[in-house]
Amino acid sequence: MRLFVVAFGLSIASLMPALAETAKAPVQLAPHRAVYDLSLLRAGGSNGVEGARGRIAMEFGGDACDGYTLKYRQVTILNSSESGANTMDVQTATYETGDGRSMHFKSTSFRQGLIKDSEVDGDAKISPDGMLNVDLKQPRKTAFGAAGETVFPTEHLKRLIEAGRRGDTTLSVKVYDGSNKGDKVYDTLGLIGRKIEPGAALASLEEAVRKDDLTSLARWPITISYFEEGKGDRTPVYRISFELFENGISRDLRLDYGDFALKGELKSLDVQKATACKR
Repeated sequence: MRLFVVAFGLSIASLMPALAETAKAPVQLAPHRAVYDLSLLRAGGSNGVEGARGRIAMEFGGDACDGYTLKYRQVTILNSSESGANTMDVQTATYETGDGRSMHFKSTSFRQGLIKDSEVDGDAKISPDGMLNVDLKQPRKTAFGAAGETVFPTEHLKRLIEAGRRGDTTLSVKVYDGSNKGDKVYDTLGLIGRKIEPGAALASLEEAVRKDDLTSLARWPITISYFEEGKGDRTPVYRISFELFENGISRDLRLDYGDFALKGELKSLDVQKATACKR
C-alpha cells in the first residue's frame, strides 16, 4: 500500500514576476507531528472491501540546511464478508538532503500485525546530469538507474506549493519515493485547485488546525495521480487528494487505491516553528 505521505506550461514572461516573488519567500516546511483517522470513503471492486478503519501517524522534521526526515506509519484494517478482517501495517523512515539530490529510505510492511510482508531499504541519488541512481539493500541487493528529471517526495511537495503560489493548475513530474519494492519511478500529474486565502472557508477546518493557527496560511486543494511509466492512456495506480497548507501540512485526505478509497481526518497536530536555513 503506497504512502500518503504527492504538466504545467506558462510563458517565460508570465513566470518572471512569480519567480521573483518565490525567490523572496522560499518555501519553508514546518516540522510537525500529525495523526489522521482513516475510514472507508468508497467500496467496490474485486477485493470485496465492505468496511475499513485505521490511522496514519507521521512526524516530519528538518530544514533545507540539515535535510528532512519523515517517520510514517499507516495501519489499515479492511473488512470483507468473504475473507474477514485484513490488517496492513506500513512503517517508513526517510531522510532527504536539503538540496533534494539524495534520499535514504527504509520501510517494513506487516500483515495481520505479525507477518512481515516486505522490507525495503536503500539509497537514491540524482546526479548532476539528472540521472537517478538507486542502490537497494532490501528486498534484494540490486542497483538501477532512470533517465529524465526525477524528484523525491519532499522536493515534490515544495514544487506543488511553488506551483500553487504561481497560480499554476497542474504539475507533472517523475517521482521516486522508494515505495512498494523500491524498483519503480512514477509519472505523476498534480491538479492544483484555486487558492484558498488565509482566513477563508473556515467552517470545515478541524479543531487541530484552528489550535495551531493554520487559518492564517493560504492552502490549495490538490489531487495527485501516480502512473507507472509508459506512453498513451494509462489508469492511475494510486490517487491522493488533500488540502495543502503553505507550510507543507495537509488535511482532508482522500486515498484512492482503485478498488476502494479511504478518507483521512486530521485528529491531532503538533506544529513546531519553521526556521530559516542559515549557512
